[in-house]
Amino acid sequence: TVPMFPSRQIPREGAEGSLHRLLTEAFVSAGRVDNVAMVMGLHPQYLSSFWKTQYLLLRMDGPLPYHKRHYIAIMAAARHQCSYLVSLHMGEFLQVGGDPAWLQGLHCAPQKLRNLNEINKLLAHRPWLVTKEHIEALLKPGEDSWSLAELVQALVLLTHYHSLASFVYGCGINPEKDQGGGQGYRPPSPHSDGSPASDDGLGSSGGRDGMREVEVLMERMKLLRESQLEEEGVTQEEMATRFELEKTESLLVAPSDIADPSPQSNVLCFVEDPEFGYKDFTRRGEQAPPTFRAQ
Repeated sequence: TVPMFPSRQIPREGAEGSLHRLLTEAFVSAGRVDNVAMVMGLHPQYLSSFWKTQYLLLRMDGPLPYHKRHYIAIMAAARHQCSYLVSLHMGEFLQVGGDPAWLQGLHCAPQKLRNLNEINKLLAHRPWLVTKEHIEALLKPGEDSWSLAELVQALVLLTHYHSLASFVYGCGINPEKDQGGGQGYRPPSPHSDGSPASDDGLGSSGGRDGMREVEVLMERMKLLRESQLEEEGVTQEEMATRFELEKTESLLVAPSDIADPSPQSNVLCFVEDPEFGYKDFTRRGEQAPPTFRAQ
C-alpha cells in the first residue's frame, strides 16, 4: 500500500530531485540506504545537514581513530538501549578494522574507553550533574588519559548519539528488512510468544492482555496520584477528572510502547549501572540545583 500524504506535504519537483540525488549518493557510498535516511528524506535539507554532520564526526580527520568513534557511538546508543544504532555501529566498527573482541562488552574495551562510562551515563540521563571534576578526571595525566582534543570529539559523539537514539525512538524507526530484525530499535517484549503481530497491535490476545495490564497499572497510579493530590488540597471531583483524562490518553498507547521489555544482551553488555536513568531535578518542596534554561 502507498501511504497517503496531504498535498502540501508532497515535495515539489525540485525537492524530489534533491532527495533523489542524496539517496543515490548514499547508496553509492555505503551500498544501502537505512531507514533513518528514509525518514529524514521527507525533509531533504535536514537530511543533507545530518549527513554532513555524520561525515564530519565519523569520517573526517580528527584525534580519534575511526574504530573508536564507532565504539563511542555504541556506548552512547546502548545507554538508551537503542539496539538499532548499537547493531548499526557494531557493523561499522568491524568494517573500519575494530577488534571483534571489544564487541563482547564494555569490559573487553580498553580502560581509556571504559573511563567514559560515567560521563556517558550522566550526559544521557542527568546532564545537570556533570561537573568540571568529571572532565578533570579524564584529562588527568596517566596511561589512560584523554587529550583535550580527543575528549571534545568523544563528548560530541556521545551527545550526538544520545539525541539520535531519541530520534529513532520518536519516529518509530524499524529495522531494515535485510537485517532480519538485527537492528531493531526496541527489544521484543518478554511476553511475546513468537507469533506474528497483528496489524493494529490491539486485536490479538496479546493486545488484550496488554490492555488489562494497563488497567491494573492505571489503578495503582490512581491510588498514588490521589495521595499526592490530597496533600495539595485538590478536591475529589478534580482527582476523578484528572485520572479519567490520563487513563484515556494512556490506553491510546499500544502495549508494545508501554511495556518494560528486558533489553537485549547485545545492548546491555555495553552498559554499566543500567538502572541509572532520568530523575527530575526540580522537585516540589526541595531546593532545586542551579540550572541554566534557554528557550
